[in-house]
Amino acid sequence: MALLAPGAALLIASCALPSETSFTALSSFTSAKPAPTASASDSTPSALKPIDPAVFRSTVERAAKKLMVPGAVVLLRTPQGTFRATVGTTELGTAKPPTTGDHFRIASNTKTMTAALIILLAQDGRLRLSDPVSTYVPGVPNGEHITIADLLKMRSGLYNYTDAPELAATMDADPGKAVTPQAMLDIAFRRPPNFAPDASYEYSNTNYTLLGLVAEKAGGHPLAQQFRDRLFAPLGLAGTSLPAAGDLSLPTPYSHGYMYGGSAYALVDRPYPADVQAAARSGKLRPMDYTLQSPSYATAAGGAISTADDLATWIRALVAGKVLNPAFQQQWLHSPQAEDSAAPGGKKYGYGIAYQRFGPKASMYYHGGELPGFNSFIGRDTDHDVTLVIWTNLTLSPGGRMTAQALLPTILNQVYAGLSLPTGVD
Repeated sequence: MALLAPGAALLIASCALPSETSFTALSSFTSAKPAPTASASDSTPSALKPIDPAVFRSTVERAAKKLMVPGAVVLLRTPQGTFRATVGTTELGTAKPPTTGDHFRIASNTKTMTAALIILLAQDGRLRLSDPVSTYVPGVPNGEHITIADLLKMRSGLYNYTDAPELAATMDADPGKAVTPQAMLDIAFRRPPNFAPDASYEYSNTNYTLLGLVAEKAGGHPLAQQFRDRLFAPLGLAGTSLPAAGDLSLPTPYSHGYMYGGSAYALVDRPYPADVQAAARSGKLRPMDYTLQSPSYATAAGGAISTADDLATWIRALVAGKVLNPAFQQQWLHSPQAEDSAAPGGKKYGYGIAYQRFGPKASMYYHGGELPGFNSFIGRDTDHDVTLVIWTNLTLSPGGRMTAQALLPTILNQVYAGLSLPTGVD
């Protein structure tokens, strides 16, 4: 499981994002058929169910409680309207219900923003996606053969620094310690690459940490400033930011973030021992508060803070072509490449975005995020005008499941007709 993951295999880690979440949930409903609409005049697309807000909320609440998350938010927008399901509290020991305006750490959903900025810089002529990364960052193993596009699509072969045991040890010893992107790259570059450039797919946060440095070199300004000026401000994302390395806080209102045990459980997919699972389920073991952590180890790979409202606006705008010009938007839309060459119809990963078809007509662009304290998912189905954001303030359930990703099948069963996905919640 990547610390900064992409999504369940509809999602960022398995990234989703085991070490890279795949949208396994969506891959399981490729045979689903849409149900007919209630009447010929019904404006709801045939693949979508009518949604009862009370039933939707209660269904999400039951699933979240089984996963033992302190708090969760689901924001769903369909042609029928906007539906919000909020569960629990933003801080253990209090009764502070979460809202879609609460700030949380979005982890690898940041990659959608980093990729968009890189493509904007290509659009400006400040870089080319075919450029070798060595043009912008020295000392990268195979750097003269790894292109910017390889980094975007997770095809560089570079070791994923969040898999390194010394990173988890450092974070556990001093969660507030500020580190530099170069220090994270040094961890990765001490290990040999896992494969030759563009020979295979492997989710690696090293790719996007490098892209952050590329963006700063090509754009001539700090990453946080470019995010603000080119992405957040134009779209009115007032609740979204990339904090400075030494800033441990979140803007108010915000949710605390929790996880059982040390950071390695999120960083390297280390399973919870049976005694830890039992203690967590019985309540004898309380989750640790990971809210005040330095985001500096994540930066362009997963350091941003946002809200559910902002993320819904962001993923819709990004997929709709409100961020990139038409030519580069087409490149972005067609960038996803099969993660497994033996399964070309399965999950794909492109320029900071995952893509998967499910059912005969529907598909979704999506990403996910995971780090100590939080788990999240963002997705956009253009076929049926569906936008979905999920976040929870518990990284992993006592059974070791990524919590937002574990909620996904339950939610999709509520949205799409003809689906009956196994939820498998704890």
